[in-house]
Formats: sequence, structure tokens, C-alpha cells
Amino acid sequence: MNHWLFIIAAYALVTIGVGSLTLLSYRAMRKAERDAQGFNQL
Repeated sequence: MNHWLFIIAAYALVTIGVGSLTLLSYRAMRKAERDAQGFNQL
């Protein structure tokens, strides 16, 4: 069995995971900033 297939699959899985985590974290940060801005206006 060719070991490169496993290596490529592992890199793809890690890339997708890191990208998803980054996107979810960014969205949560933006929501928290929006919520915090609402508190400042009260």
C-alpha cells in the first residue's frame, strides 16, 4: 500500500479541522464583540 495516500489524507483532515476551528472561533469572536458593544451603549 502506498503510504502517500495516508499522508495526504492526514494533511487534508488536519487542514479541514483547523480551517473549521478557525472559522467557528472567528464567528464566536465577532458575536462576542457585537454583544459587548451592546452593553456599552446601555
